[in-house]
Amino acid sequence: MIGPYRVVARLGSGGMGEVFLATSPSRRAVAVKVIREELVDDPKWRAGFRREVTSARSVSGFYTAPVVDADPDADRPWLATQYIRGVSLSTAVREKGPLPERAACRLGAGLAEALMAIHDAGIVHRDLKPSNVLLASDGPRVIDFGIARPLGAVSLGRTEIMGTPAYMSPEQALGEPVTPRSDVFALGSTLVFAATARLRSASAARCAGGSSTACRT
Repeated sequence: MIGPYRVVARLGSGGMGEVFLATSPSRRAVAVKVIREELVDDPKWRAGFRREVTSARSVSGFYTAPVVDADPDADRPWLATQYIRGVSLSTAVREKGPLPERAACRLGAGLAEALMAIHDAGIVHRDLKPSNVLLASDGPRVIDFGIARPLGAVSLGRTEIMGTPAYMSPEQALGEPVTPRSDVFALGSTLVFAATARLRSASAARCAGGSSTACRT
C-alpha cells in the first residue's frame, strides 16, 4: 500500500523516485510516484518533491496527467496522478521508428497545448523529453514535474544544473535564468527525435552539455 492505494505493478523509475500502477479504494487506476527510499531523510530531496507536487497540482489541461492525491509529508512522500494508458514517445520511436509526418504534426500540436497550460499556471517544466511524453489513444500527455520551477525562480547556478543534456536549452545548460522559451527549445528537440529517431546535432548536444563556446556560436 502507498497511502490508500494498493500497488499492482511497477511502471518505472527516475532520479528522484519510482512510479507504480495502483488502484484506489474504488478500484480506479492511478500512477503513484514515491520518493526513493535512500532520499527520504535528505531535506533537499524532500523539498524538491514538495515542489513537484505543487507544480503538478497547479497545472490543468487535456494534455497533462491530473493530480488525484498526494502526501509530500509522509514518511515516504508520494504523488498520485490519473493513470494514462499508453507508451512513452521514446519507447514508441525505439520500437517502431520515426513517427509518420501526420502523427508528428498531431504530436507537436498536442505538446504545444500542454506547454501552454503549464506556462499559464506559472510553471516552466524544464525536462520535456521523449521519455516524459506518453502517447495515449486520445493524444499525448506531458508527465514528470520533478524539476519544474515557477516562472521567475532564482537560477540554480552551474553547480546545480538539472535536466537532460540532449534536450536542454543553452541557457539552462549554462545555469542561467530559464523561461518558457527553454521548454519550447526542448519541444523542438523532442519533435526532431520523434520525426527522425535521432537527437539534435552534435554541436547542439555539446551546447546542452555546458560548452560555452558551442552555446555562443
